Amino acid sequence: MFVRIVKMSFHQKHIKEFLMMFEKKKALIRASKGCQLLELYQDKNSPEIFFTYSYWNTEQDLENYRNSEFFISTWQQTKLYFNGKPEAWSVDKRESLQ
Repeated sequence: MFVRIVKMSFHQKHIKEFLMMFEKKKALIRASKGCQLLELYQDKNSPEIFFTYSYWNTEQDLENYRNSEFFISTWQQTKLYFNGKPEAWSVDKRESLQ
């Protein structure tokens, strides 16, 4: 399993639109083959900054999702709301303490 972390920064005027879009699409993202977890975070000090964390069984599962029509159309819509370039990392989960 590995984790995909995406940092996105939005224009203030588009935050509500992004959150409404995420609400509508989150279950479909989570239902994508190989997706084990989906989380959305908002920075406490800079509310225009959001992070998504998604856990994937394999890198191929993520690539299949990223090449899907669903992702492509969702990402095209999301990009309209950005006020900066998004950043993304694929990391291996080493430990988790609960």
